[in-house]
Amino acid sequence: MRRPVALALAIAFTLAAFPAGVSAQPSGETREEFEAKLGYQTGTVELENGLATIKLPPSFRFLGPVGSERLLTQGWSNPEGAADGVLGMLIPTATSPLTDEGWGIVITYDADGYVDDDDAGSIDYAEMLKEMQEATRDSNDQRKEAGFPPVTLVGWAEKPHYDAAAHKLYWAKELAFGEGEHTLNYNIRILGRRGVLVLNAVSGMAQLPTIRAESQALLPAVEFNDGHRYTDYLPGTDKAATYGLAGLVAGGAAAKAGVFKALWLGLLASKKLIAGLLVGGAAALKKLFSKSPAAA
Repeated sequence: MRRPVALALAIAFTLAAFPAGVSAQPSGETREEFEAKLGYQTGTVELENGLATIKLPPSFRFLGPVGSERLLTQGWSNPEGAADGVLGMLIPTATSPLTDEGWGIVITYDADGYVDDDDAGSIDYAEMLKEMQEATRDSNDQRKEAGFPPVTLVGWAEKPHYDAAAHKLYWAKELAFGEGEHTLNYNIRILGRRGVLVLNAVSGMAQLPTIRAESQALLPAVEFNDGHRYTDYLPGTDKAATYGLAGLVAGGAAAKAGVFKALWLGLLASKKLIAGLLVGGAAALKKLFSKSPAAA
């Protein structure tokens, strides 16, 4: 476990080196021309060849993998490969993603397996927060040695909430990097038969009321299709994840080796520069992800 955590922290330090702010569009293009080529979709869209369906509310537009890559790399100045594994993005209809107020939700799929939700009623989120805050403080010595400002996990901006009937989980964290603006990291997880749909949004704290309201509208709009639903799971046949809901909140999917290529997806590009693992921390990961293969 220690090696993946150390690698995650190292990558998070590197990500923090990129400058904040929205990039200029490619030479010769206006903002309108750039957006016109993104390929916005409305109505009902499918993800990953029938894995899931999104019935878009009027307040959101959808970008497929190609448009998402263009926005993440050319529009938001992420390096090539930043959009690997991205199934799409949800962009508010009322705001251009190329403005300072712009934001979006990155959609990916983690095929770690079926996440058992038996721990839903027993998780002490207050205690979890304390452990994550302590682990974040401990990681700051390494950040300073690497030449980056410290990060503070201020607290829950939205305490974790799990809908046991819909098998959907959401929460938000408030973060501070150095003396800069506090940042919001809003997370939605939709549990399925073989994995979890991951929806991440990052913005300034001032946008919390907007993102909270819009995210609530999205929760019923995103569903796995038949054959991929949580209730379609076949014990003993389908793969099971090695962590439960607590692991999802603290960053459980990132505990596996090989996931770090997808760390870009927890930060919504260089606009805000948040790596979800950084605030999870080694201590929380070690304690919360430990589950024997038999238990899994």
